Amino acid sequence: MTASPLPVEPFDLVIFGGTGDLAVRKLLPALYHRFVDGQIPTSSRIVGIAREGLDDDGYRASLRKALQENGGDAAKIEAFLGQVGYRSLDARKDEGWDAFAALIGEQPEHIRVFYLSTSPELFVDICNRLGSYGLNKGRARVVLEKPIGRDLASANQINDAVGHVFDETQTFRIDHYLGKETVQNLLALRFGNALFEPLWNAEHIDHVQITVAETLGVGQRSAYYDRAGALRDMVQNHILQLLCMVAMEPPSSLQPDAVRDEKLKVLRSLKPIDESNAAQLTVRGQYRAGAAEGQSVPGYLDELASGKSNTETFVALKAEIANWRWAGVPFYLRTGKRLPERVSEIAVVFKAVPHSIFDPAAGVLAQNRLVLRLQPDEDIKLWLTIKHPGPGGLRLRHVPLDMSFAEAFGVQQPDAYERLLLDVVRGNPTLFMRRDEVEAAWQWADPILAAWADSGETPRPYTSGTWGPSAAVALIERDGRTWNEESE
Repeated sequence: MTASPLPVEPFDLVIFGGTGDLAVRKLLPALYHRFVDGQIPTSSRIVGIAREGLDDDGYRASLRKALQENGGDAAKIEAFLGQVGYRSLDARKDEGWDAFAALIGEQPEHIRVFYLSTSPELFVDICNRLGSYGLNKGRARVVLEKPIGRDLASANQINDAVGHVFDETQTFRIDHYLGKETVQNLLALRFGNALFEPLWNAEHIDHVQITVAETLGVGQRSAYYDRAGALRDMVQNHILQLLCMVAMEPPSSLQPDAVRDEKLKVLRSLKPIDESNAAQLTVRGQYRAGAAEGQSVPGYLDELASGKSNTETFVALKAEIANWRWAGVPFYLRTGKRLPERVSEIAVVFKAVPHSIFDPAAGVLAQNRLVLRLQPDEDIKLWLTIKHPGPGGLRLRHVPLDMSFAEAFGVQQPDAYERLLLDVVRGNPTLFMRRDEVEAAWQWADPILAAWADSGETPRPYTSGTWGPSAAVALIERDGRTWNEESE
């Protein structure tokens, strides 16, 4: 039995960067699916904004093709596109803004959502324009895509400037990983089951691994990516947010600030990694030519116009949380491009039993693991040791109790953006980052970036289609552990 989706109030949702990859591939399909499920009122409007000289029909034509390729129903697509429009605007030029403000002003009672799916360099310009036309008044919200800045100083500059136009209650800093069903289920697993929470501490958990692996290279994002790198692009936001969900204390309730207060405590409890220990606790790499998904692929430097770069496309880290619950428990984090498979998962590895009563011939007594997979298929596996059935003596096997969301509930799980976009409309900030969370994340990440820059060392090369540099394997194996790469 599945829950019926609840409609939201009428709204106007404006996507700056409306012709970009994120808007066309993720945001508009997410809104289409919510429209099909009856959650979007017919009076709501969706407006794409970009510099391209399109009109409504031209924009709808491009979206129609994308939605059809995504398996949408032709009649429903046309009904949805009837609520979609387009305006050509430049955040740094005056032309067209009067007409745009008049368009939004036609329905003053609507909730207004301004989604900034653009380069962070444009956040301030766009918000200043919105403020000068009074579009930040009433029930207006602004959504900021990551990354927010390149470091703490630039993040504060953006947050200060945006904060002059939209107050903190109106500002939604989005991390789509927090909208994934498996991440949300961490709350239910930990705090809704007597089985796990009593064991969720340093006494029973040996270590935690968080992996976000991609098979793709940087492709058309090379200009952006070469300024960012894997630490800024993935670790400082996505992976640290996942770590917070795993490690936080039980909140007093599920009220937005109660949850975000506990996440903030985790970020502030992370042990520093700086020039004194970065060489021992971090590994960064850069992919070379190799094979991915059965095809030959170029190396990172081959994809850059300059042909040279010290930007990392892979990072592995050993992090620790200095509090009573997690003292001594390492959190191994890794992310990279051109790895063997596309997978995002959290593996919580429990300590071994203190004494084995079994004969060594029975087999290996493996540690229990709880593995939460975020993509490509969301599921939860609890790995246990059992007796292999049949005669012939006692033989041990390590097998998973497996729960696939699609199989268990018989429905396709909504994309993370489907949940998060409507949470913005509802004004629910639980799954969005507060400003102090962003600051705490940068305060931890900045010394790592500085240590790498000061070392003068280049990223370690790794062949595309492998799990990164050999040093990433050594990082965990010198502690007597191995990366979780067991899917069956």
